[in-house]
Amino acid sequence: MAMLMMKRQGFGLLRTFLVLLGVSALCSVALGTQKGNASLDQRSHRHRHPGHLSLHRHKQRAGKEGQVLHRSKRGWVWNQFFVIEEYTGPDPVLVGRLHSDVDSGNGNIKYILSGEGAGTIFVIDDKTGNIHATKTLDREEQAQYTLTAQAVARDTNKPLEPPSEFIVKVQDINDNPPEFLHGPYYARVPEMSNVGTSVMQVTATDADDPTYGNSARLVYSILQGQPYFSVEPQTGIIRTALPNMDREARQEYDVVIQAKDMGGHMGGLSGTTEVKITLTDVNDNPPKFPQSVYPMSVSEDKVPGEEVGRLKAKDPDLGDNGLVNYRLIDGDGIGMFELSTDSETREAVIKLKKPVDFETKRSYTLKVEGSNPHIDPQFIAWGPYKDEATIKISVEDADEPPVFVAPSYTFEVEENAPEGTLVGRVHAKDTDVANNPVRYMIPRYTDVEQFFSINAEDGMITTTRQLDREAQPWHNISVSATEIGGHHQDTKVRVNIKVKDVNDNSPEFATNNEVLMCETVVPGKVIETVSAVDKDEMAHRQHFTFSLAPEVAHNHNFSLKDNRDSTASIYVLRKGFSRLTQDVYYLPIEINDNGFPAMSSTNTLTIRVCSCDSKDTILSCNVEPYILPAGLSTGALIAILACIVILLAIVVLFVALRRQKKEPLIVFEEEDIRENIITYDDEGGGEEDTEAFDIATLQNPDGANGFLPRKDIKPELQYPLRPGIGRPAANSVDVDDFIKTRIAEADSDPTAPPYDSIQIYGYEGRGSLAGSLSSLESVTTESDLDYDYLQSWGPRFKKLADLYGTKDCSINDGDDGEDS
Repeated sequence: MAMLMMKRQGFGLLRTFLVLLGVSALCSVALGTQKGNASLDQRSHRHRHPGHLSLHRHKQRAGKEGQVLHRSKRGWVWNQFFVIEEYTGPDPVLVGRLHSDVDSGNGNIKYILSGEGAGTIFVIDDKTGNIHATKTLDREEQAQYTLTAQAVARDTNKPLEPPSEFIVKVQDINDNPPEFLHGPYYARVPEMSNVGTSVMQVTATDADDPTYGNSARLVYSILQGQPYFSVEPQTGIIRTALPNMDREARQEYDVVIQAKDMGGHMGGLSGTTEVKITLTDVNDNPPKFPQSVYPMSVSEDKVPGEEVGRLKAKDPDLGDNGLVNYRLIDGDGIGMFELSTDSETREAVIKLKKPVDFETKRSYTLKVEGSNPHIDPQFIAWGPYKDEATIKISVEDADEPPVFVAPSYTFEVEENAPEGTLVGRVHAKDTDVANNPVRYMIPRYTDVEQFFSINAEDGMITTTRQLDREAQPWHNISVSATEIGGHHQDTKVRVNIKVKDVNDNSPEFATNNEVLMCETVVPGKVIETVSAVDKDEMAHRQHFTFSLAPEVAHNHNFSLKDNRDSTASIYVLRKGFSRLTQDVYYLPIEINDNGFPAMSSTNTLTIRVCSCDSKDTILSCNVEPYILPAGLSTGALIAILACIVILLAIVVLFVALRRQKKEPLIVFEEEDIRENIITYDDEGGGEEDTEAFDIATLQNPDGANGFLPRKDIKPELQYPLRPGIGRPAANSVDVDDFIKTRIAEADSDPTAPPYDSIQIYGYEGRGSLAGSLSSLESVTTESDLDYDYLQSWGPRFKKLADLYGTKDCSINDGDDGEDS
């Protein structure tokens, strides 16, 4: 009986357990915290993890046989379920299972599911409680769904369990590749930038869950654009990888950047974007005139202001960096021509400033300078940023000269071509009615060295000697055409002859500097990277190759490795170098330019052994200090030389002072201000002239204190009023007559003030042996001069004649009285 009772109780307990099937350990752990009599069964689209989780707590006491079991209180609590996204199986995926301990399996309980996606995405079997997902889920669209579970009686809809809310989480898989949302990208970086200069940063995004695995961990790499640029794997920052990238050689670069998830490992998804990088311009190129001499011509019937010709200095830079200012700096035609700049074409325009005369002067020369107004201080050492060109302007007669078929000609000829090689043909015709034949010639000033000759009849241009492209790659000459039988008028056309390159020069070292090597150098170290230059033009994909000369190919000191990029590295093969044993090594190296025909040369690299410290800093490369006497160091020699220089400076200074003492200490005669003579070569305007010259220098210095008494001389003789000068009546109202009468009285009366003053001219200087030269003082001295002639000088000298003539008469009257 006891055994039968325990069996019946065991079957009752089994009906209270909820069997839970899980799909992962994570689900089992999450559901391990749930309470109540329920179970979850969760499946993925690939596999299913079975598991059991009791939704009610029970305890069973172990004891003697026949002891009954007691179960704990039931619960209806749910946390969360899991389902993997992007499931593509044929059947709906099982998310989980709801079950209550009151469900006896007879179908009396009905399970109800409500909330987000209930009935559409998630469906539940109301009898078994199984929850299925009927649609493919995308975590990137919605990461979780909130649902509510209920258990009710099927016939009465009476709740048997309270509503319980739980979450269905969509588990992420790596199904989204990285994307560059803002691509394609456009970036700019200055040309000639240093290696490592930041260009820009690109960023990709991954829609996968960044907290789950490596699905969203991105690594950047560069697929296109090497070796010019590089990208940092973690940040996506693009940087320059080559120095001295020249915009004039290449301006745009197409770079492809890849972003790969899963940390860049195999199997990760990737996305790419294109970055178009443009090199911006800097002023690193000076202006350059294409030719040194520009021939121009002007007809004598041209009027001032008309254009004579144009020239332009080429500057490959852009914008303000490529601006060129022009000015005339020399030449005999500066006064006849003027220069201006075309604002659109930036050409120097030569215009006629004054009319020219063919019979007077037939040619003019101008020198033009073109310079950059904006110079970048960073590249100022690459200057000077200016160039000069000569303009030769010929004056033509007014009659129409022949006209060339083309405005200019451009020909090519190989260098080293034999004498007489045909260069090209020019053709001109007479536009006049006479249509005279034309004779051709090359002006010697355009071909000073006479490299070319022309057939005077057909215009065929040929060479007169072999040409060297390395000496002069272009020849800019002019061909003159003159009509025969006319007025011998001629016209000129520009002929540009390009000398095509032939590989006829051997390569050589780019620099001939010595290589300094430490005595303690270790074997295998690169001590120098050599490069080469060639005067010839390098063809596409042509590069230099380097090798040791046969005589040193098996030496035990140094080896050479050709880097296959027109450079070679010099390696050290051994250690133990000593300056005392050998301080200089000579390494002959053969350089081949791989041209057609191939040219090679042997150049010697000089390697000098030097003394270095522990940090490989060179201390000395001379062997002399090791052979100096022990008692005389380098510092002592420097001190002796310094003393000798100081003594020489003292001697030179002493000699200079001695020579200076022998010079006279007096000033030159022309610098003596006491002997300066001021000449006033004018007659003056009499007493009324106060502005003819400054007479302050003739004033008496005794009046420098500001007080100078008058030296007026009042005549001693009194003169009666002259007859004929009447006074106006008292009742006269004619003021003009009254003033004229008073002026006449003052002019005729020498005793009336103001008196004649000798204020200005009375001083002759203290201690003057010559005495006074004034004629005014002669009135007080005895003189036998006869002044009667003053009476005939007219009214202007009437006062002077009356003064001296009256005195003479008075003196004579006194003598007569004494005689009587």
